[in-house]
Amino acid sequence: MRRRKFIETMSFATAAGVVSSTQLLAAEYKANRLGSYRNDREYWCELLYKIASPVVSNLASGTLKKNMPLEKSPTFDSRSLSVTYLEAVGRTYAGIAPWIALPDDNTSEAVLRKKLRADAITGLNKCFDPSSPDLLNFSKDYQPIVDSAYLAQAFLRAPKALWEPLDSLTKQWIVSSFKSLRNRKPFNSNWLLFGAITEAFLLSIGEEYDHVRITNGVDSLNDWYKGDGWYGDGPNLAFDYYNSFVIHPMMVDTLRILVDHKLADEKSYELALIRMQRYAVGQERMISPEGTYPPIGRSITYRTGAFQALSQIALMEKLPESILPAQVRCALTKVKQNMYSIPGTFDKNNWLTLGFCGHQPDIADYYTSTGSLYMATLSFLPLGLPETNLFWTQAPADWTAKSAWSGKSFQKDYHVDY
Repeated sequence: MRRRKFIETMSFATAAGVVSSTQLLAAEYKANRLGSYRNDREYWCELLYKIASPVVSNLASGTLKKNMPLEKSPTFDSRSLSVTYLEAVGRTYAGIAPWIALPDDNTSEAVLRKKLRADAITGLNKCFDPSSPDLLNFSKDYQPIVDSAYLAQAFLRAPKALWEPLDSLTKQWIVSSFKSLRNRKPFNSNWLLFGAITEAFLLSIGEEYDHVRITNGVDSLNDWYKGDGWYGDGPNLAFDYYNSFVIHPMMVDTLRILVDHKLADEKSYELALIRMQRYAVGQERMISPEGTYPPIGRSITYRTGAFQALSQIALMEKLPESILPAQVRCALTKVKQNMYSIPGTFDKNNWLTLGFCGHQPDIADYYTSTGSLYMATLSFLPLGLPETNLFWTQAPADWTAKSAWSGKSFQKDYHVDY
């Protein structure tokens, strides 16, 4: 009865021109499907598995290149489309790493997690083998500099789950592949951090590393810091999500390794961390009462990857005191529900399609193809917190914009000088 009333109401709105048929489908999906999850965590787990599984399971089967669709931007440039496979792998692994690092238990969630972890290891052991049909490209173009960095970040996030179980020969191939990138210099932008974190990973496992490459990224980004939690992307500020896609997470993770190996002091890490916390405050406030966020700047086809910085601060349990963990959980859950329930976001085999909210290939940038889209997994980092953590158990709470726009009390915001 309730469902029929819902359909009647929405059908009337559609006929009156208030909502489109696509909105009707999405609203009906949310009304009937999303309510079936026991809690937010169950929804996040199943959604991440849905997004990541096509990449990871096909890599494990040696069928990634065979089965992954090759959709590219209408303005795609001259780079080889072969880079899309490493993009898919590096970005997906960086997003799933904290979750699959959790220990096994008897929960239904653990079944998905264990399967994803096993496939992830099998896939890596295959795709670096020179005889593999899924051999990843590290030798052509500049793009591998980017996605080697995300794979390196995945190993840093989950060394015991993703790095240590690999075959010794696979480890050698990975190290050689990472070192082979040194014949290409990162561009003078956020790309410097790609080179830095890849070298930081090599340092972390006792391999020879490029000192200039590892420190140049950190030094340059510090020189480009603009204030109030924002780094420039190069000498100038770019008002987009690259502070979250790349800069804050890779800056903090690289500095952690440098400090641990006495190549930087603890104060430099603490400064990067509080700047990231400040940026996370802005990210939480950017989520509207309805659970939407501005489609600003480059790479908006990376979808919820825009919230990596906020997600990583939550994973690290370093949220500022002004933000309850439940605020972040509820806000990001609402964003995910809005974004991933829109028809066209996934194809019939659950591969992500080009777009921001649905299938919108015309908004894709000149460097964007199917593999690029898996940056979306980076908003799922809090799944690395156990289900007993406050992030998951705290009672639902309104996020800042929802409180503000409903007339409730909320904390004022002021700039910082660090």
